[in-house]
Amino acid sequence: MLAADLRPSFAGFEIAPLFAHSDRVVMVTAVATDVRLCHQLRSHRAEIDELVADRGGVLLRGFKVEDREFSDVAALLCRPLPYMYRSTPRTSLGAGVYTATEYPANQTIPVHCENAYQRDWPLRVIFLCDRPPTSRGETPLADVARATDAIDPAIVRRFQDRGVMYVRSYHPGIDLPWQTVFQTDDRDVVARYCAAHGIAWEWRGESLHTRQVCHATAMHPRTGRLLWFNQAHLFHVSSHPPAVRDALLSVYAPDELPRNALFGDGSEIDTAELDAVRAAFDAHTMMFPWQRGDVLVLDNMAIAHGRRPFDGPRRVLVAMGDNYALRHAAH
Repeated sequence: MLAADLRPSFAGFEIAPLFAHSDRVVMVTAVATDVRLCHQLRSHRAEIDELVADRGGVLLRGFKVEDREFSDVAALLCRPLPYMYRSTPRTSLGAGVYTATEYPANQTIPVHCENAYQRDWPLRVIFLCDRPPTSRGETPLADVARATDAIDPAIVRRFQDRGVMYVRSYHPGIDLPWQTVFQTDDRDVVARYCAAHGIAWEWRGESLHTRQVCHATAMHPRTGRLLWFNQAHLFHVSSHPPAVRDALLSVYAPDELPRNALFGDGSEIDTAELDAVRAAFDAHTMMFPWQRGDVLVLDNMAIAHGRRPFDGPRRVLVAMGDNYALRHAAH
């Protein structure tokens, strides 16, 4: 489907590829001023869904949308989900809306698919640029199918056969506290959550240690396409700069690192293989500058996202929705 094919349904809007050299992700721009996004979504939800299905994502630009309206926008585009079993710091703003990951401005967040380290994940991720940065601060987007094709098939098969084990140790004052990750300070609630989600857990004094084996690949529910779908490259100790990695390993035994990734059978993952994965995604990553009021709607399995370091203030909000479970994704 070409974007031009949808022009009759989008009278008063301009539709164009977001990236000059890619057919992934299109931009729908409001021609008139004061066009409220909520009103347009009530009339054009089907067209937006079709564009997301066809291109992996849509950037809605030039529409009027305030941060307090974003929850309504998200509810029109998906069934919002709570952010549970967390891996990054965020602030909940209510009604399924959160701040994007609150890492320091000088840090890069590698491209990834949201919650791919869990057995359940959202099929749709929606961002609002409430306040663009002074410079940089892009949200890089990567074509997951093309990145998957760029990974050595032997690596894909090895990960697919073995799965990924995510190992997390919640030490006081290091990384996210377990109370934040599980959204409770009750150890019995943690135990029930872990039991329900196939997570092995152990208390060592005040520290909680968990292990969970998850998929490395998954089939897209609409296309049937096998995709690289995990966060081993984020959890593995090699994701840190060498100085940070060495400092962590000087303090913690390998099985007590704040987070790490192993193969599902407990064997070590070769850093070179994860570097090859990172390179494959880098080769198929695209970037655009945020503008205030931009709303980006992504198919979470088709398009991965990340964050570049930034200067000045930056406030991006996010909602995640349309839950999908591993049991439905043959892989």
